[in-house]
Amino acid sequence: MTNSASSLRVAPVETRADLKRFIDLPWSIYGDDPNWVPPLKRDVQAAFDPEKHPFHLHSEVQPYLAFRGDEVVGRICAIRNRNHEEIHDEAVGFFGWFECVDDPEVAEALLRAVRGWLRERGLAAMRGPTSFSTNETCGLLVDGDRGPPVVLMAYNPLYYPALLESAGLRKVKDLYAWHMVEGHWPEHMFRAEKLVTRRYRIRIRTLDMSRFEEELALIRHIYNAAWEKNWGFVPMTDAEIDHMAVELKPILNPELALFAETPEGETIGFALAIPDFNQILKRMNGRLFPFGILKALIHKRKITSMRVLILGLLERWRGKGVDALFYLAMFRNGTAAGIHEAEQSWILEDNHKMNAAIERLGGRVYRTYRLYEASL
Repeated sequence: MTNSASSLRVAPVETRADLKRFIDLPWSIYGDDPNWVPPLKRDVQAAFDPEKHPFHLHSEVQPYLAFRGDEVVGRICAIRNRNHEEIHDEAVGFFGWFECVDDPEVAEALLRAVRGWLRERGLAAMRGPTSFSTNETCGLLVDGDRGPPVVLMAYNPLYYPALLESAGLRKVKDLYAWHMVEGHWPEHMFRAEKLVTRRYRIRIRTLDMSRFEEELALIRHIYNAAWEKNWGFVPMTDAEIDHMAVELKPILNPELALFAETPEGETIGFALAIPDFNQILKRMNGRLFPFGILKALIHKRKITSMRVLILGLLERWRGKGVDALFYLAMFRNGTAAGIHEAEQSWILEDNHKMNAAIERLGGRVYRTYRLYEASL
């Protein structure tokens, strides 16, 4: 795909050298932006390796690069999520991994390439950004705090939303990130804790690393059951949950991985907060070697915040106050590890019950992320 007037062309990523350019592009986009957190290059490379990332077992992706002359000025990835098509019975394709110079012509050319690729596969709409699915990093930051993103959350230049909108994309859903700070706890949380504990005799326990595989099976069940009715949610396959566990295990604090159990021993909920490893990644510039591991070890104990990544309850246990038990246990355990603030993300804008519950617990929306859509 070319544009003779501007020497702009978009080409599929086909070789190892192409993929290296794809991976390296963000360093030229963000430059010395103090809020950008460079990803680990080896993790991005592994994401596009069909032998290493289980998403490729059921779906297809095609990354693209945009060039002006020999200079790479943009990237994007077309994504066909077959599991989404089957579960939601909608012919929607996706785009992700979007990075671009501040030039509507480049953005339009990249999105045109994705449109064509998805249209060839019989899809009727394009949604994104997702990398690769809503179970991973997704959305554009469109409003709120411009500080560094927490682990596994998106960050982008201010001009990205305008680029997508100039190419004909429109908002389909906003996602909220909530900020919570130690000590800003309303008194009713402690009353709820006493009431719920007395009434239901719910026990909160931490993850047992010596039984990791059995614990993972419980997490898999709760995760897919608790979110099955959420907009856009696609259950993770066993391989995807195993892959996520491998990725998170090195930064996992078992004291922040919590199960809720009834007196009869039934697991009714799971909550996971992960230390904000982005505070370390900022220092590593995308590389673990030669000194990245040393930096990670040195600074791991200096992490001061966490992201509440998962908090799910079986449907019949929602609205009974069990979430208060989770939050208080996570913050007590987090405080013991030197963590004093948390982000809970992301929550759908129209998940009114969840948003209201977090607000009652003292949280505030401080960032808004957006998913876009366009008809094909």
